[in-house]
Amino acid sequence: MKKETKSRLLRMALLVSATIVLLLLLPHNDAQNYVYEPNQPWRYPLLMADFDMEIKRDSASAQQMRDSINRNFQPIVKRAANVEENAVTRFNAAITNVAPAPVRHLLVNLLHEIYGRGVVDSHTYERIRRNPHNAIRVANKINGAPALTVVDAAEMLSPAMAFEYLDSAYRESGGPMLEEHNEEIARALNAVLVPNIVLDTVADSKYRAQDYLAADASIGVIKKGQRIVDRGEIVTPQIYTNLNTYMQKLEESRGEHDSTYFYIGQALFIIIWLGCLYMFLKIYRPAIFRSIKQMTFIMSFITLFAAFAILMFEYINNGIFLVPFAAVAVVIMVFFDARTAIFSLLVTVLISSLVAIDPHQFIFLELIAGLSAALSIHILSQRSQLLRTAAITFLAYLVCYTTMLLLDEGTLHDFEWRLVGMFAINAVVLSFVYILILVIEKIFGFTSTVTLVELSDINNPMLRRLAEEAPGTFQHSMQVSTLASEAARAINANTQLVRTGALYHDIGKLDSPIFFTENQHGVNPHAGLDPEVSAHKIISHVTQGLQLAQKIKLPQVVRAFIPEHHGRSVTRYFYNTAVNNRKEGDEPVDKKKFMYPGPNPRSRETAILMMADSVEAASRSLSDYSPEAINNLVDKIIDTQVKDGLFNESPISFRDIEIIKDTFKKRLGTIYHARVAYPELKKSSPTES
Repeated sequence: MKKETKSRLLRMALLVSATIVLLLLLPHNDAQNYVYEPNQPWRYPLLMADFDMEIKRDSASAQQMRDSINRNFQPIVKRAANVEENAVTRFNAAITNVAPAPVRHLLVNLLHEIYGRGVVDSHTYERIRRNPHNAIRVANKINGAPALTVVDAAEMLSPAMAFEYLDSAYRESGGPMLEEHNEEIARALNAVLVPNIVLDTVADSKYRAQDYLAADASIGVIKKGQRIVDRGEIVTPQIYTNLNTYMQKLEESRGEHDSTYFYIGQALFIIIWLGCLYMFLKIYRPAIFRSIKQMTFIMSFITLFAAFAILMFEYINNGIFLVPFAAVAVVIMVFFDARTAIFSLLVTVLISSLVAIDPHQFIFLELIAGLSAALSIHILSQRSQLLRTAAITFLAYLVCYTTMLLLDEGTLHDFEWRLVGMFAINAVVLSFVYILILVIEKIFGFTSTVTLVELSDINNPMLRRLAEEAPGTFQHSMQVSTLASEAARAINANTQLVRTGALYHDIGKLDSPIFFTENQHGVNPHAGLDPEVSAHKIISHVTQGLQLAQKIKLPQVVRAFIPEHHGRSVTRYFYNTAVNNRKEGDEPVDKKKFMYPGPNPRSRETAILMMADSVEAASRSLSDYSPEAINNLVDKIIDTQVKDGLFNESPISFRDIEIIKDTFKKRLGTIYHARVAYPELKKSSPTES
């Protein structure tokens, strides 16, 4: 598989993976996910009905009405057939051999009397007693149609009360207490005293449900387009019920077919915006687009931020405003550039707006806050800059929130300090984004501007060693750093990267500093050496530099300056010497033995350093520092490098090269300008004596 095809497939896989992750986290319905509680303010914009909606009683009122129905509901019963006859027959059989005939006759008559009044089960009896009307209803049929007859239940008895009544009536007739007289008679009565008036469960449930309909019945209608609740309004129990009804109706109005289309719409929305990001990177940032590592970082970073925003929205009220979206702009700008950072911020905010309650307000707040952060920081070189950025971001949130309130409400009456507190937390989290930058550097191998600034500190151990052991090389590196950074600024290249790379490009000379002109003081160790040996010694500072850079864990982006600042150029002094010293009959001089290992510059920054290094070194040998001499020197060196094809692998343009030339000429002219000679004192001052 070709490398380009593989890269294309990997980029596509990143796009698909990001879309799938976000779709799995997004709520898949078209209803807003409002969070509301009774007796609390409504925190969202004005909510209007999308359809006609019946108004139900709130739950408290409905339950109160049901309680009233239960208190006044007259139980519906039916008379059980043959209960009285069976009870008498069983009682007679049980006491035939126990009680004399007169006693049996008395007790049987009392049983008939009790069943005539009605024996009701204990539960129904309690319901009858709680009913203020002390009545029950009997289900029957009149002319073949179901009907209810109200019956006075005052004389009815429960089984326990029926036994007490029998015992009391028996004693009033002259007999002793039944239980004391004969336990068998008492047991027989307890066994046969079963209810003959029983609850008609079917009819009772039916008529009770009909009465409950009054509690659940509509008490009005909210027409389509009418207000349900407005921002800041207290959610009363009735409004709470109306909201629940609205959400339920909204859910019912969505069919499975509509949900599928909504799911597809979410997917298309995500793909469109991520696709726009891909197009931007491909057209305006092709180097980033071609790098799978950089594309993986950008897509992962955006996806994780959007996923975090969705989760915060789902689980915390207004939690989406705790997500520091400005960090997207800050972090990506640190590692790439401002335009990429702002476009990434735009895509992240727009995708996250899928879950925002008020997308218009959310997009306005987050974009302005993110842009404020990006524009305020420009180049992150110190951690303290993040504190200033956090403060500016908080101020941006506050101003935008106030603006939105004035636009939507025309007043600041509904100003929410809780939301302002969330903005403050957001800004505090943003101030710690430096930690996130360090983590990203470790994971993806990127190098931030902060790291470059730290590396360019001359108190860095490696630079201190260079200054002590190879002071000439150190001064040369400082001059090249100044020259190259000026040129980088002129063509809008990475100035800090060029400055840092220039300081470390010659650290390999620490192996044998005396072999390099800038460190020599009258003694030249190359004298008497074969040109090829000398060339090898000079060229070795590249390989030695790479080994030293690896040892001190110099970032790869800085390490690239060591081999690329010479590229595949030739140590021309020793090559020319070797050619000139060649005698007739000798083998031809092998040019490759005098050539640096390369590679040639592959970035604008390393190309700038190649030019600056050569120009600065050559300028030291000038005897004439006139503008013409400096101009000729700069043109000759850089034109030769161009002619030799040393910049063919670099994205630097001919226009950039001309600007760099002009910058070098001006800078060298300033460094080597003629100074005014101070006059000598010929006479003593009158005040001197």
